[in-house]
Amino acid sequence: MAKTKLIAALALAVLGIIIVIQNTESVETRLLFATVTMPRAVLLFIATAVGFALGVLASLIVWGKQKPADK
Repeated sequence: MAKTKLIAALALAVLGIIIVIQNTESVETRLLFATVTMPRAVLLFIATAVGFALGVLASLIVWGKQKPADK
C-alpha cells in the first residue's frame, strides 16, 4: 500500500512538472488592487503550493480536533 501511494504521488508530481514546463508564456493576474505580470508556470506553482498548504492545514485541524480513544 505504501508503494502504491508513493508511485501515485510521483506520477502526480511528474504530471505537475510537465504542465508547468509547457506553460511558460506571461499572463496578467489581478490580485485585489494590483495587476501582476508573471509566467503562467509561476502562477500554476503558486496556486498548487497554496492549495497544498491549505490541505495540510485542514488535515492538521481535523486531526487536532479528534481526541484519542480511551483504552
